[in-house]
Amino acid sequence: PPQYLHSFFLFTDDAKHLVPNKMRDFFCTINLDQEEVFRTQVVEKSLSPYFGEEFYFEIPRTFQWLSFYIYDKSVLQKDLRIGKVSIKKDDLCNYTGKENWFMLQPVDSNSEVQGKVHLELKLNELITDNGSVCQQLVVQIKECHGLPLINGQNCDPYATVSLVGPSRNDQKKTKVKKKTSNPQFNETFYFEVTRSSSYTKKSQFQVEEEDIEKLEVRVDLWNNGNLVQDVFLGEIKVPVKVLRNDSFQAWYLLQPRENGNKSSKTDDLGSLRLNICYTEDCVLPSEYYTSLRNLLLKSSDVQPISASAAYILSEVCRDKYDAVLPLVRLLLHHHKLVPFVAAVAELDLKDTQEANTVFRGNSLATRCVDEMMKIVGKHYLKVTLKPVIDEICESPKPCEIDPIKLREGDNVEINMENLRYYVDKVFREIVRSSISCPTLMCDVFYSLRHLAAKRFPNDPHVQYSAVSSFVFLRFFAVAVVSPHTFHLRPHHPDAQTSRTLTLISKAIQTLGSWGSLTKSKLSSFKETFMCEFFKAFQEEKFTESVKKFLDDVSSTESKEPSGLSEPVHLKEGEMYKRAQGRTRIGKKNFKKRWFCLTSREFTYHKQQDKEPIFTIPIKNILAVEKLDESSFNKKNMFQVLHGEKPLYIQANNCVEASEWIEALCRVTRCNQKRLSFYHPSAFLNGNWLCCKATIENTVGCARCTADVPADTQIEIDGDRETERIYSLFTINISKLQKLEEACGSIAVYQGPRKEPDDYSNFTIEDSVATFHTLKQIIDIVEKLNESHEKYRKKRSSSAKYGSE
Repeated sequence: PPQYLHSFFLFTDDAKHLVPNKMRDFFCTINLDQEEVFRTQVVEKSLSPYFGEEFYFEIPRTFQWLSFYIYDKSVLQKDLRIGKVSIKKDDLCNYTGKENWFMLQPVDSNSEVQGKVHLELKLNELITDNGSVCQQLVVQIKECHGLPLINGQNCDPYATVSLVGPSRNDQKKTKVKKKTSNPQFNETFYFEVTRSSSYTKKSQFQVEEEDIEKLEVRVDLWNNGNLVQDVFLGEIKVPVKVLRNDSFQAWYLLQPRENGNKSSKTDDLGSLRLNICYTEDCVLPSEYYTSLRNLLLKSSDVQPISASAAYILSEVCRDKYDAVLPLVRLLLHHHKLVPFVAAVAELDLKDTQEANTVFRGNSLATRCVDEMMKIVGKHYLKVTLKPVIDEICESPKPCEIDPIKLREGDNVEINMENLRYYVDKVFREIVRSSISCPTLMCDVFYSLRHLAAKRFPNDPHVQYSAVSSFVFLRFFAVAVVSPHTFHLRPHHPDAQTSRTLTLISKAIQTLGSWGSLTKSKLSSFKETFMCEFFKAFQEEKFTESVKKFLDDVSSTESKEPSGLSEPVHLKEGEMYKRAQGRTRIGKKNFKKRWFCLTSREFTYHKQQDKEPIFTIPIKNILAVEKLDESSFNKKNMFQVLHGEKPLYIQANNCVEASEWIEALCRVTRCNQKRLSFYHPSAFLNGNWLCCKATIENTVGCARCTADVPADTQIEIDGDRETERIYSLFTINISKLQKLEEACGSIAVYQGPRKEPDDYSNFTIEDSVATFHTLKQIIDIVEKLNESHEKYRKKRSSSAKYGSE
């Protein structure tokens, strides 16, 4: 069956006119239903805070609402929720790809719901003692899934089941289930619905046959508060008339209460600006994509390259970036990126008239290289820049050298010395880093360097500027100015640090432009203060360092010494781990610890920057799997299986748990001793909760989900990327058809074009070859359309969801 995969790219921009109308400290959280998955940094003393943070994440579970909560940070009391923006899943497509201002809505406890309930409803006909017929409604509440945490803990849920009509409200109640977000109720309730008019026995109600149109079943979920008030968790309503004489079983998404407190002054709370990109992919089984995948992968072999499927994709997409992202990932996955980049770069160079403008535009070639560097080079950036960026952000020194922006009391000489220290340190880290540069980046740079030299054989500098325009201008300089975007820092830096990073980034761009540190170049600076600053960097050693670095990173020789490379830092963060009982008196409770994953080991520490308490070498990890909630009545748990007892870990939310599992699986998939089977639950009180086996080291009872070796550096789902490319072709099918017609007419009529046509902006070098590729694309898209439609019909006919 197809997979339905969802992902978000979010940019939380700024908020304005927040209440209370005085300067406060604000932060924003991002929630899937009621589960917080991300939190921005606190913006202090502001009424219109600028957050400026980006978040990209895969969605590991079903959800109804994407919500953003604005909080007023409190030191001594609980943080106050000012208001929220909630967008229903079905409405996300209306906002995706656009920047929107949203009015903050009041936070109402009756609207804060998540989860779903599984019901079976049936109408039975009963014959009474006197022979008359009445109808009986049978409601079985089977289970709930995904109920929210209450005060950070699993709730104690129960349900009330009611039959509601104009003159009746019969209510029944289930038992309370303790400490679970996925309660199994399996309780059945019976309601009498209609009686015949000849029935004379006295009863509490008398309902005529037609009144069934007005009856509905209502199920309310509650958290049992014991000594405090019960908390509403959500409700569903099902009209009895939909049943007639049939049995109906379905999952229903819990809904907010309709009569919740609604404020008429919602615009008094302020507003929040957001940019949301929501993607839902229906990925078919791999064999469906064979034809499209093969057509795309042979693009680099097509002559001319403009007649290839990959190039045509970039031509028909309104925004080239939409095409570049899945295309680069697919070609990377199948080791076909380098020849394709070389082919489109050669086409790019044909249109370049001057050597000093090589690869400076936003062409298909430059965008492909940009995207490749982001994917392949993220660990390279961390190894090279993270320590120095951390130093700049955590212990910032004043670096402003613009006389107009200097504050009272600033010493421009000291500031210049500080900036020189930072620039020198960043520069030295970069030019010493060639040994860590990924081989794929080196291969691409080698290809670009030789193509540029071939295009401009009389220019001795062009071979270097072709590489520096990417590695300095589009890679290191961009990462320095936006470290949060490249995961070098958790949050957007404050204004002063941001200004320092901007100045460093400008300096790195200039230093990286090999041969630009001449007197004639320095005089071209718009800002005289920058011209003055760069006089200190005119020494020959800086130019030679850049030249040697560019030579090294554009060489195809293997530079990385085996066994001596530094461990790559992959992920870190705070989670909870269960005590492993390594000491006799060790109490098996959960403790907060700082976890760190590198390419060599997985460790946890009492606090960040402390020595590790416990270390597991990556080669010793046998499996990483989810842990059933029932084991410890805790959500978002996973287990790391190694030589000793399993390490049980609880993440803070579902997205974090999914990301840790994926990171650990990725780095351990090539381990030779990986397990094929594991236990989904824990070993407690002398037996495994999952299979009831009493021997602790017995073989697992469930197959491991990730026991296939894979690339440990880049995790790419080739089928998902091909599905996205198919979607882009589908959206632009009319352009493909027009282009096909254009190629056909050009092939027949070779004369001059009289008027500009819709296809005049397209590159058609060889109309026959382009026509041939277009015909293949359109045929493949039509076949995939049929397959998707077949699965869509199959899904709609077999779906058992009432409201989902």
